[in-house]
This record gives sequence, C-alpha cells and structure tokens, in this order.
Amino acid sequence: MEEIKEKAEQLQLVRHSCSHIMAQAVQQLYPQAKLAIGPAIENGFYYDFDIEGVTLTTENLKEIEKVMKHLIAQNLTFEKYVIPDVQAQIDEFKKQGEIYKAELLEEHKNDNPTLYLTKDKDGKVLFNDLCSGPHIASTKEIKAFKLMSVAGAYWRGNEKNKMLQRIYATAFLTKEELDEYINRLEEAKRRDHRKLGTQLDLFSVRDEIGGGLVLWHPNLYTVREQIENYWREEHRKRDYVIVQTPQLAKSKLWELSGHIDHYKENMFFIQKDEADDEQYIVKPMNCPFHILIYQSQRHSYRDLPLRMAELGTVYRREKSGALSGLTRVQGFTQDDAHIFCTPEQLVDEINNIIDFVADTMKIFNMGFEVELSTRPDSYVGDIKNWELAEAGLKEAMDRRGMKYEINEGDGAFYGPKIDFKVKDAIGRTWQCATIQLDFNLPERFEIKYQDKDGVLKTPVMLHRVIFGSMERFHGILIEHYAGAFPAWLAPHQVALVPIADRHNEYMETIYKKLREKKIRVIFEDKSESMNYKIRDYLQNQKVPYVLVAGDREVESGKIAIRKRGVGQIGEMTIDEFIENLEREISSKGQFELNQ
Repeated sequence: MEEIKEKAEQLQLVRHSCSHIMAQAVQQLYPQAKLAIGPAIENGFYYDFDIEGVTLTTENLKEIEKVMKHLIAQNLTFEKYVIPDVQAQIDEFKKQGEIYKAELLEEHKNDNPTLYLTKDKDGKVLFNDLCSGPHIASTKEIKAFKLMSVAGAYWRGNEKNKMLQRIYATAFLTKEELDEYINRLEEAKRRDHRKLGTQLDLFSVRDEIGGGLVLWHPNLYTVREQIENYWREEHRKRDYVIVQTPQLAKSKLWELSGHIDHYKENMFFIQKDEADDEQYIVKPMNCPFHILIYQSQRHSYRDLPLRMAELGTVYRREKSGALSGLTRVQGFTQDDAHIFCTPEQLVDEINNIIDFVADTMKIFNMGFEVELSTRPDSYVGDIKNWELAEAGLKEAMDRRGMKYEINEGDGAFYGPKIDFKVKDAIGRTWQCATIQLDFNLPERFEIKYQDKDGVLKTPVMLHRVIFGSMERFHGILIEHYAGAFPAWLAPHQVALVPIADRHNEYMETIYKKLREKKIRVIFEDKSESMNYKIRDYLQNQKVPYVLVAGDREVESGKIAIRKRGVGQIGEMTIDEFIENLEREISSKGQFELNQ
C-alpha cells in the first residue's frame, strides 16, 4: 500500500514538473504567450495560456512536443526560489505582461510565495514559474509524456473573464504505462455511448426538447425494462415498499426541506399563473415526498426500519456545456430509496445497502471503490449530529473490513455520504451508488416514532441509490459492454437467418416458438446474402445469437447456432436451444451457452 502511495506521489511530481516544461516550450515558440495556471490533474496535467494572435491546433501541439523533448534531453534542474520582495516581483510580472501571474501573486503575497526556476547544466536560469511546488530534481525523471488536446477555458472559470487556451497533456513514469493509457483512451472512444447510441438506435437528445432531456428509443428502453424488473424484484425481496410521487410541488415544500436555501440554482421554477398565487417547482429530489408518506401514519419502533423506494424522475438545472449524452443530463430517473430507522438499527441498515450494491454490481461484472465524504463548509443541522452520522458510516464499513478513502468536505449539505465508484471493463471508475445519512430532514419535518418507553423520538433517515440514475447507469453499461449487451439485457436476444427463401417456413415455426417463450427475436425479410445478414446481426447490431437454417437443418429438425464474439458453436433442436437460453437469461449471464 505504501509503495502504491509513493508511486502516485512521484507521478504527481512528474506531471506538475512536465507542465512547467510545457509552459517553457510554449513561451519559447510563442514569446507573446502569457501564463495562467498549470496543475497536475487526475489523468495528467494542463496549462492555460493567453497567446495573442495564435489559435493552437494539433499541428502546434506536435511542435510544442518537439521543443519539450529537446528541453528534457538537456537534463534541466528545478530549483525553489523564495521571493524576497513580493511587491517588486508583482511589478516585474506586470512589466513583462504576465498579468495572470501578477494577480495570483497579489492574492498569495502573505503566504511566503515561491518561484520555481528551471536551470541548465551551467546554472543559467532559462525559465521561472510562480508555484508552491514541490517538483522533481531534474527533467531526466520525465520519461514519457504526450500532449492530448486543446480546449477553451475562462480565466478562473468565470465566463465574464477572458477565454484562454488550455492544453491538456499527460505523463507517466514509463513509456509502457503511457502506451497503455493511450490504448485505453482509444478503446474508450470505440465504446463512447453517444456514438453507439446512434449506431445501435438506443437514444437521442433533440434541440426541439432541450439539452439533457433524453428520448429512450425502443432498443434501450428494452434494456431498461429488464433492469427495472430486477430492481423491483430485489427491493420487494429485501423488504422495501415501492411508492410513486408527483413531478412537482409547491415552493413551500422546498422551503421546509431547505432546498430553496441550498439548491435554488439547480431547480426549475414554474411561472406563476395570474389566477393562482402559488409557486410550483419541478422536483429535483424525491426525499420530501417520501417523508410526507411517512408522516401520513403514526409509527412505533416496531414499524422500523421502514424502507421506501421509488423509480422517481427528477429535474436539475445544468449548464449546457456540462451536458453529455446519458451521463450528464437535466432530467433523470433515480432508483431512489429512503430508510427510516432507529439509531440502533443504523449500522445494520448501512451494511444491508452495501450488500445490495455488491450483489447488484456482481451481476454486471463490476467491482467498486468506496469513498466517505464528510461535512462541507455549507451544511445544515447540529454539528454533533454530523459527528454521529460520520461515525456511524465509518463503523458500518469498519465492521465489515472495507477499504475506503475519506473525501474531506464533500458531503451533501444535509449529511455525510458513502460513494461507490464502480469499475468498468476497461478500468475506468464511475460514480453510481450512494448512501447519505440525514439527521436534518427528519427534524425539519418533525417526523417521529414511538419508542419502547413510549417517548416520541426522531428517526434516522438514510438516502440511498444503487444505480444512481437510470440514464447515467445505462450510459455506463453501453460503454462497459461496448454495446454488446448480455443475452438477458439485449434488445434482441436472437436473430433468425434462413439460407434460402424455401427455408422461411421452417424459420417461421421457430420464430413463433421463441415468441411464445417471450424471447426477443428478430426475423426480417432482407434481400442481402446470408453471410452479410449474419455479420450484420452479430457485429453491427450486436445480437447475442444468430440461428441459421438450410436444407440440412430442416431435414434434421435442428438449427445451426452462431454466437456473438465466438462464431459457430454447433447445432441443437430449437427446444434444446430455448432451454439453454432461458437458463442463461435467468442466471443473468452466470451461465452461458458454449457448446
């Protein structure tokens, strides 16, 4: 574990130092370039530039890479330099036209600011950058890097400021790691759910409706239907009650819940009608409605835990630039649940949810990492309750020996949370399941239960999703499977291909048998050749199985089976094939037909 941590820290140093070399190269090529910021980020680093008269292109990136390689080959050293006279340095930056550095230094003038100097073998300073460090000793430690792309970025992320040019890049400790990363990116492009969404006719987003509002086409809705069926079955099995709540509510509800104070900028308001003075808001969350259902009856400790679930569609305002396919939308369906329990039941309930997440992700062959997010700067409620909540979440995970990272200050405004980041087929992590503990809303709504001693007490409330949102999870699944859904999810599970027209009648009987067994089968009268149809179904439409029949199959009463990604797997009677396919579907892919 310590070795992994040290490697990660070294990689951050290399990337941050490489960003300085990139800035040096840019200014060498474009002396008019003004420097903004250049931090290391999760998968590499970036640097923002203000380059008058130049719009960077892919060709420019190649030139910058060449200069960087030349600089790195000189084995330049990095040296920390404490600024002795901050005001003089600010004035110097302004004189040089480095307005962004001057602004940053002005902000940090009381923080013992430093420059990092890049020197050649003779000790001559070639470049300096305002930076707190630390850095690697010399450029010989930079073994593998690549400039990836250029994008626009407002200074300080404020759209009122000037648009700068941001170069995204990456660096790794070895060339092998860099090559592996580049290959992973290429694979990610191939799996892009937006591209596959068009190719496989899965979904669309239209300007006539609005950004981030998804049209589910029949193919993807078929996938969703299977997942929803699993969701309902599993929730009932785990003693949840399933409810349905409205799409909008009066603003009074959101004032009571605290969303107006803490979430207003993300909410959609319905214009008031002259005849009705009430302000209505399209719901951004389901939780207040579930609390009202809880309130509709009196509860004792014997009723708890009460587990309430809903596939509830919500709407949250996003900036248009942040919207992306299915993974970042404005309208989405949460597989939401709220659990009302006593403090004594809390840890067991958290563990039950963790079991639910683990059981579900196993079906999709996804592992996960766990993160505990603690109290943010802007929070509601009593700090003692926050401390109790965080301790409860930690105890639940510690009790089962789970490894988890702590993400300080990233909790929801109403409580700490556990986030599950699932890992897909090519190793990327995605935020999906969440458990959020809430002492705040039960108190705001004054919900109670009668305890054993007859005293009315406030229940603990858990917010919980397994998939996160149906839209986002389906986007993740499309990329995880590269559009090739397993048989239990596939829009079409079987395609039928007769070798010649005289075999159509035989295929019609097979088609009817499959339909009777509720197997999703496609049998189209296409004029293309048999080989074209087989290739189209398996490779382009990604149907799991293609059944082929000619004279031999008609005579023997069998069908020839071709499996996606495998090819020919032999012959069976249709009854044998149905029996095996039904087993594969019911096992959700744990059993596969591979004769």
